[in-house]
Amino acid sequence: MKTYKHRLAVLALAFSAGLAQAQQPLPQNEQADGIPVTRLSRLRAFTDDHQFEEQSKLQYTQLLKEAQQKDALVPASHPQVQRLRAIAQRIIPHATRWNPAAADWKWEVNLLNSDQVNAFCMPGGRIAFFSGILTKLNLTDDEVAMVMGHEIAHALREHSRKRAGASQLTSIATKVGGAALSAWLGIDPRLTDAGAGAVTQVLVMKYSRGDETESDLVGIDLAARAGYDPRAGVALWQKMGAINARQPLEFLSTHPSGDSRIADMNKSMPLVLPVYARSRGTTVAALPPYRTTPLPNKR
Repeated sequence: MKTYKHRLAVLALAFSAGLAQAQQPLPQNEQADGIPVTRLSRLRAFTDDHQFEEQSKLQYTQLLKEAQQKDALVPASHPQVQRLRAIAQRIIPHATRWNPAAADWKWEVNLLNSDQVNAFCMPGGRIAFFSGILTKLNLTDDEVAMVMGHEIAHALREHSRKRAGASQLTSIATKVGGAALSAWLGIDPRLTDAGAGAVTQVLVMKYSRGDETESDLVGIDLAARAGYDPRAGVALWQKMGAINARQPLEFLSTHPSGDSRIADMNKSMPLVLPVYARSRGTTVAALPPYRTTPLPNKR
């Protein structure tokens, strides 16, 4: 019978392999421009995909039900709902590049009448926008596509499953002490058991920051392929920062802003601008400057 320590060693090996493999680009086709596609993390294997799907479906259904009861579910005939669904229809065909399973998702797009500056995409392609993010930021279609692409990217890259898997694995690993956990993670092995909890916490935080960066880049790639200007991503986060200075935004509590985020997107522009230009039937050199819309006057 395999010992407990042996099972932990197997888990550690899978963990290390998952990290390494997730960083390796997949083989690309002859039009391999854009953000390079990497493999989905093997940490997802520590969770039940069916359970995640069912939970997502139940939570989304319940959210819509409660919104409808409060007369906060914007009807399908509303121009803003039609706008969101039209943008989604252009983005969704490119989702399988980042996760082949998306071909079988039952995509939904809904708008909730709320002042919150927020949006999300649950596993399985269940998208919701809050009206506040459209009105308070006065978003162009390109900027809506950046928000939507970012949120879809979280679902495509299965970040919720990956983080749950990381938490489960590190919870098990903590039981063998900080030194063993540190060795698995390539962190200073002189750490004692007292440091195990801190190492675990750092690991989960690392995934959170990494997931946000990945979603930014996957999001601008998706949007560019759909014919939306990826430079709108920079304008979006500049708007976020400006309005957050007036009043802290709910969105930024889970989507940290900052110069480094914008710098990462700018660094990747040479990869995605050719994709966008091709979708518009032109060249990068011929693209006009991106024009955003001003923020509404402070009330």
